[in-house]
Amino acid sequence: MTAKTLLVEIGTEELPPKALAKLALSFRDNFAALIDNAKISHGDILWYATPRRLAVKILSLNEQQPDTPIEKKGPSVKAAFNPDGTPNNVGLKWAQANGISIDEAERVTTPKGEWLVYRTVEHGASTVSLIARFTQEALAKLPIPKLMRWGSGDVLFVRPVHTLTMLFGNEVIPGEVLGLKSGRLIKGHRYMGTPEFELATADEYPEVLETKGMVIADYNRRKEMITAAIKSEADKIGGVADMDPDLIDEVTSLVEYPVLLTAKFEEKFLEVPAEALVHTMKGDQKYFPVYRDGKLLPNFIFISNIKSQHPELVIAGNERVVRPRLSDAEFFFNTDKKQTLFSRFESLRSVTYQKQLGSLADKSEIVAGIAEKVAQIIGADTALARRAGLLSKCDLVTSMVTEFTDTQGIMGMHYARIDGEPEEVAQALSDQYLPRFSGDALPDNPVSQALSIAEKIATLTGIFGVNMIPKGDKDPYGLRRASIGLIRIAVEKQLHIDIRELAAYAAGLYGSKLVNANTVNDVVDYVLARFKAFYQDLGVSTDVILSVLSRGITDLLDFDKRIKAVQEFRTIPEAASLSEANKRVGNILSKASDISAFRAELMTSQEEKALSAAIAAVAADVNALFDSGDYKEALTHLAQLKKPVDDFFDKVMVNDENPDIRNNRLALLKELSSLFTHVADISLLQK
Repeated sequence: MTAKTLLVEIGTEELPPKALAKLALSFRDNFAALIDNAKISHGDILWYATPRRLAVKILSLNEQQPDTPIEKKGPSVKAAFNPDGTPNNVGLKWAQANGISIDEAERVTTPKGEWLVYRTVEHGASTVSLIARFTQEALAKLPIPKLMRWGSGDVLFVRPVHTLTMLFGNEVIPGEVLGLKSGRLIKGHRYMGTPEFELATADEYPEVLETKGMVIADYNRRKEMITAAIKSEADKIGGVADMDPDLIDEVTSLVEYPVLLTAKFEEKFLEVPAEALVHTMKGDQKYFPVYRDGKLLPNFIFISNIKSQHPELVIAGNERVVRPRLSDAEFFFNTDKKQTLFSRFESLRSVTYQKQLGSLADKSEIVAGIAEKVAQIIGADTALARRAGLLSKCDLVTSMVTEFTDTQGIMGMHYARIDGEPEEVAQALSDQYLPRFSGDALPDNPVSQALSIAEKIATLTGIFGVNMIPKGDKDPYGLRRASIGLIRIAVEKQLHIDIRELAAYAAGLYGSKLVNANTVNDVVDYVLARFKAFYQDLGVSTDVILSVLSRGITDLLDFDKRIKAVQEFRTIPEAASLSEANKRVGNILSKASDISAFRAELMTSQEEKALSAAIAAVAADVNALFDSGDYKEALTHLAQLKKPVDDFFDKVMVNDENPDIRNNRLALLKELSSLFTHVADISLLQK
């Protein structure tokens, strides 16, 4: 079979930049799946994406699907023919359904008798005949949350579509997709190069698009060009650029021909906290700030989508555009400084946090109370923790945060420093929202940790308390993020945080505002459910997690220690046998009731005496290890019980006819069970 290059390009209006790479990769993957399902052999599958196009290019794609042998088994000969050898209705209908006469069927002898079989070959379709349908199906499966309609037609897509190019080698593939007929037309850059031209062959793409149309279609190449240029330019001015990966992706998705330029802003703006300036440069203008020794420089790097003959005019234009935004930040900052942060607390009473839970002032008071409680637990300064809680939401009513919402907490920190608040309090105001995302930093100082934990407990308890439980992917109050944050702070900072204790304390502070009688249990269950996902992401097996969950542990650090202990325990040779034994013990004890205390004088067999002695020998050490939280070492010690446990079950009848002996043996097993279930229910471990 002959192989050629396939090109499919969809020319559109500007696609959403934050979704561009995801759309392009999905288009590639969807198309690849269709080609592979059709069993058409091919070489590499390449993808391209710019603001105004999605494209797939497949190298060495065969012209034809392979032929497929087909074998259809029919009824038995006995069932398909009458005794006189003539075909009956069963045989005739089967033949008719397969489009053959019954004489064309073959006969196959099996151990169960003779059967009719129809063998044929299904000839593969030409690749060209399949591409239009494959393109339509691949586009229909793109992850587009909201489709749009344009013009007077009924076609729906993420953005209006203007060109459809489907080429197989130098041949135009006939067909219609998204209301457009296929052709050779390719649109170049909006402002440079040839506006539109015809492509002679699929092999020319994307090189001709770059030379004629001034468009670099390869997304990854554009990204590499942008990244290298930003780093090089920052080096020239003796700084380090803020290489925010998300911003680089977004800028890559905004330009078809990247041109890097560097501009300046007035140094007076550096008196404004850098975070506010960076927020407007990155968020509003898509600029890359530059730092030296950790301090912001009065420079920014930006990527233009045009190669101008007068780059100084482009630079001046961007400097002119950003100046009013920086002036706004300067004005807001200077205005906010005229009033202390704490003086804004009463203003929070007019801002609703949640209609049933009250105002932001109400929540701040709850957070302050919880922060003080947490500080007692972790050894932080209680007065500073309470102060941080009261100040925690005050920056939300400042001019700066009202305008630049992403600076909340950060501006609180700066204003607290200006007001002369203790540094631990100021830092806590910024750290209260940590971690903001997966892999984000955690609060380091104890006051920050107390406030961050309090903020999350207050949110979880309050929202569950008014029955606003997250459903599906909707989580407007960020309860999933809050739960994972609690877990990470407790585990990674080695803090004993009992979520049941803190949720109960928070519920008490909310008082009658909470209408859910099961609030505390709901919070505990929700956080522990996130714990399960947290450990699964770390590669911990579900049975290990369930074995610890069964113990109802609500101290997050203690939970973590038990997980790690059980994870290690299951790797020792004795683990499987002891797990099975504990499962057996659990089954036996579940059927017993009113078990009396164990009495050594009632033992009659050597094996139960050996087991009792073994339990006594390890119990003191193991219980001491339990008390110190050294669960790994405790479970390792329990491995010594394998042989006496195995011998006991091999030689001893627990349900003895003598009720006293039977009860005594149950009491012995109860002692054994209490040792093994102290850390986790190891009977739940799978082999």
